Amino acid sequence: MAPRDKKKPQWVVDKEKARRDGGDETLWLFGLHAVRDALRNPVRTRLRLVVTRNALDKLQADIDAAGITPELADPRNFPVPLDPQSVHQGAALEVRPLDWGSVSEICATRGDAPLVLLLDRVTDPHNVGAILRSAEVFGARAVIAPHRHSAPETGALAKTASGALERQPYLRVQNLANAMRALKEMGYFIIGLDGTAEADLGEVLDKLPPVATALVLGAEGPGLRHLTTETCHTLAKIRFAGEFGSLNVSNAAAVGLYEVARRRAP
Repeated sequence: MAPRDKKKPQWVVDKEKARRDGGDETLWLFGLHAVRDALRNPVRTRLRLVVTRNALDKLQADIDAAGITPELADPRNFPVPLDPQSVHQGAALEVRPLDWGSVSEICATRGDAPLVLLLDRVTDPHNVGAILRSAEVFGARAVIAPHRHSAPETGALAKTASGALERQPYLRVQNLANAMRALKEMGYFIIGLDGTAEADLGEVLDKLPPVATALVLGAEGPGLRHLTTETCHTLAKIRFAGEFGSLNVSNAAAVGLYEVARRRAP
């Protein structure tokens, strides 16, 4: 009688499953801008490119430079698993998610005063895409969000980001409060944006010396979680006129980034 196989330890099973899940995870980027920027990104792992003849003509130089062989498709029967409302413009690229590295690697201060953005449960990919675009424009070192209850890297996010996803580090962490504590240890001053705060963001920034700064934004409606609020150094609001003081989270991010960036302009 053959000996019974020993049962694998649970940690081995979990590790093998994580490896399989990570290795099999892919997403489809769509739209001319998102596909073009992914083709130009040397660290992006590209698996399959599907284009119509019209899109091929527009992307030919980047396709040749990337060294990928495209599949020609009929625009009336585009063979890619996209949402029917997705405006693909005749181009879709299957890729693996980007790995930017850790918070300590990306956000470490190097004799400078970097700017970082943290998102607390912002789940709408269109909002996150717009935030990544603003973060790139205003020179943020990274955008950080929790792995759970945040928008993952998707085609919709990439299209809204209009190429910024390929250039702006988007770090998804296991625990946002732990990431905030790590930033504190690196010398960051952390400001939570809260419409009910007494201090104005501009006033808080005016009192700060040149220092690494992190802005934290919460989901529209619930706002910042209690632990997130407690982990901030201070809270501040964006000044508003009249009685209406609520901004879409992506607009609030853009205003906050601008307020920090303009004080650092030479």
